[in-house]
Amino acid sequence: MMQDQGASEQQPEPADAAGESVSASAQDAAQDMLEGSDVLTGEDIPTAIEQATSIKDQIVELVAPIWERSVEELTQPERFIEISLILIAVLSAKWGSVRLHDVVAKFTAKHDSIQRADNRFFKPLIFGVWSLTIVWTSQIGLEYFYDHAYFLEIASSMLVAWIVIRLVAGFIANREIARIIAFTAWLLAALNILGLLRPFLSYIDSIVLPLGEASPSVLDLVQGVVSFAVLLWLVGAVTRQVDTQVRKVASVPPSARVLIVKTSKIVLIVLAFLLALNSTGIDMTAFAVFGGALGVGIGFGLQKVVGNFISGIILLLDRSIKPGDVIEIGTTYGRINKLAARYTSVITRDGTEFLIPNEDMITQPVVNWSHTNQLVRRRIPVQISYESDLRLAMDLMVKAADKESRVKKIPAPRTLLKGFGADGVDLELRMWIDDPQDGVANIGSAVMLHIWDLFHENNIEFPFPQRVVHIARSGKPSSDDPDGEEEAAAAAGA
Repeated sequence: MMQDQGASEQQPEPADAAGESVSASAQDAAQDMLEGSDVLTGEDIPTAIEQATSIKDQIVELVAPIWERSVEELTQPERFIEISLILIAVLSAKWGSVRLHDVVAKFTAKHDSIQRADNRFFKPLIFGVWSLTIVWTSQIGLEYFYDHAYFLEIASSMLVAWIVIRLVAGFIANREIARIIAFTAWLLAALNILGLLRPFLSYIDSIVLPLGEASPSVLDLVQGVVSFAVLLWLVGAVTRQVDTQVRKVASVPPSARVLIVKTSKIVLIVLAFLLALNSTGIDMTAFAVFGGALGVGIGFGLQKVVGNFISGIILLLDRSIKPGDVIEIGTTYGRINKLAARYTSVITRDGTEFLIPNEDMITQPVVNWSHTNQLVRRRIPVQISYESDLRLAMDLMVKAADKESRVKKIPAPRTLLKGFGADGVDLELRMWIDDPQDGVANIGSAVMLHIWDLFHENNIEFPFPQRVVHIARSGKPSSDDPDGEEEAAAAAGA
């Protein structure tokens, strides 16, 4: 009988309503065909609506008892006492943790490691334990007078979760990331304690985003993002370990080390992205249009960025420069500190760090003072007067170079006669150094100062320009101009 009644209750829809439903479904199906999407058809729309309605009813069914229970509890006077005790516990713990933190900071002012541990572990631990102690004590005390401390029980569970999460997040070096992780974990723990986690996850899982043949939900995307973040952290840890191991191999040149580390990092990041994308259930063909747009963007807007990236790879492959080389490009002279994906870091002698695009390192002339080896020859031109002892001057210049410890003994410094100038004899001191990273101009200045002292001690003169000027009149003086004759005679006598 019950089945017959149920069957009789399922009346057919009116003709107009059925016609409107069919036409709407046909329009939706035609639109899906035009858009090239076969995720939903006209027959699937009523099913999707029924699923969304059932999920909504399920959420309401789960949340409604919690809401009604909370409203019912708030109407009881003892719940206001619990809320007051919770506020007292939090405020007193806040005040007490600051005071204890100041006391600890006074005794550990000279220990940086203890202060970092204090900020990451001790301070939140003091706050959480202080609050939890007051809440637990209040909960035990109120249970003698009342049957159940509803809000105090929730507060104690949240505080325990907060303490555990903060202690775990303290081991993360990046404080911004640690705060984000701690807040997200504590929010999920709070939802779980309140019994709202399952309806919340069901709700975000019901929101579907049609992407090609796949229809991932918001929950799938969140899981993919979290998976990608965790995989990126693992990639960073693996690349740091690879870098540490490669640096221990002395036979690997510095440019090859950078190339190995960067290549492994790029490969691992691509694998992490593909794994995270696979966890969401998204088909790679859905990114075909995105890939085309990305290619157009690279061809126009990101041309310089990609050019610098490719130039960096070329620099690592041909080993023309490497970390530690002393280079000169334009007016910049310094030591290469780092080869990044987009730029080359060069630190000058005065401590200024220049970030030179990798493309400029290829297209512009670069002087590498330590490309094949560290030996660098310096030339110091010197001019002496014709009245000075030439051979003595040449020997003194060699002695001046030998006084500097940075000047190599082999090859030995030597002085060459370059020419006879208009004002004096041109000499040139040539010497070698093997530490251009310590400066090239400063060693030349030190040697020239020694030359100055030795030349003055041995009466070697530095020439200075001398010019003789003869003044002659072009015309002869006339007989009618006696002044002109006197001026001509005076000029001739001069």
